[in-house]
Amino acid sequence: MNIELSVVMPCLNEAETLAVCIKKAQDFFKREGIMGEVVIADNGSTDGSQQIAEKLNARIINVKEKGYGSALRGGIEGANGKYIIMGDADDSYDFNNLMPYLEKLREGFDLVMGNRFKGGIKKGAMPFLHKYLGNPVLSFIGRLFFKAEIGDFHCGLRGFSKEAYNKMKLSTTGMEFASEMIVKSSLNDLKITEVPTILSPDGRSRPPHLNTWKDGWRHLRFLLLYSPNWLFFIPGLIMMLFGLIASTILVIAPVNIGNITLDVHTLLFTSSMILIGFQFIVFYGLTKVYTVENQLLPKSNRYDNLFRYINLEKGLIVGTLLVITGLILSVIAYTNWQDLNFGDINNNNTMRMVIPAVTAILLGVQIILFSLFFSVLGLKK
Repeated sequence: MNIELSVVMPCLNEAETLAVCIKKAQDFFKREGIMGEVVIADNGSTDGSQQIAEKLNARIINVKEKGYGSALRGGIEGANGKYIIMGDADDSYDFNNLMPYLEKLREGFDLVMGNRFKGGIKKGAMPFLHKYLGNPVLSFIGRLFFKAEIGDFHCGLRGFSKEAYNKMKLSTTGMEFASEMIVKSSLNDLKITEVPTILSPDGRSRPPHLNTWKDGWRHLRFLLLYSPNWLFFIPGLIMMLFGLIASTILVIAPVNIGNITLDVHTLLFTSSMILIGFQFIVFYGLTKVYTVENQLLPKSNRYDNLFRYINLEKGLIVGTLLVITGLILSVIAYTNWQDLNFGDINNNNTMRMVIPAVTAILLGVQIILFSLFFSVLGLKK
């Protein structure tokens, strides 16, 4: 039989609510005339959940590796359907009302997300922190970083085609699996849409597996690590530009702001910002090469341009010129010191020469080393 839809439910001791979820999904298949299957991705239940699933003729896939993401990956990969809808087995989502998801999938969308904020969140269904802080903030960061117009990044009820899933190449094991699916879909230019979804209080008497702060951090960490632009490049560029502009002004002359005078001591800090900002940009380049070459992020035209505009020869030339500039400024500063018979340097003009000299030398050496390492990482090119 050609199964059109597989409903996959991760399960870890869900005996209280598993039966009602399976029955709702099966009733949906029967009512809509859909060739479907219910797949229970069991993650080591000890409360009889497997027996409940067997009795209701649901397929059971035992997943040994622990974690929400691990269970879902095992269940999805073992599913036979052309389309897959995944959802928690705690009776917080209505498996009897999956038609909006299936219709969007039939239209050609690769990923169909539920949006609980549009569909409605019943009283007691979502903790206060999740509703007003965790979900809105993480969803905003996800939209900002990955340009994915999704209002609810963490809705547990979502549908996708098996073909799209294979393109995503998901790998996370925990709750961050929910974010990874959207991020990888966006990075691979898959078609994404949303449908309103109602969230009800779950039917379990035990606490949920979700840990507010631990799992929230895992989501945030994943979003940051998969966005080198926002983690490294943009902060580094801002620091470098600010440091360069401020240092240039202070090299020319001190700056008076009211009763405060900003002079060479401030120049030392602004010069440090140039070096720190460059370190951020270096890490951006190295991270980009590593993630793409190890297939953690998809390759893009902009990635190929990295090797077109940034190469060993250009890096060696720029780095050497900066080192030479720094050495020339150092010689000039040395001459000024010599004029003082090598005594105490009380003249701030000398320091305005020394600090840029040291900064230029350090920056030049960093560029040379970065160019060498960057070329090693890109040897496959």
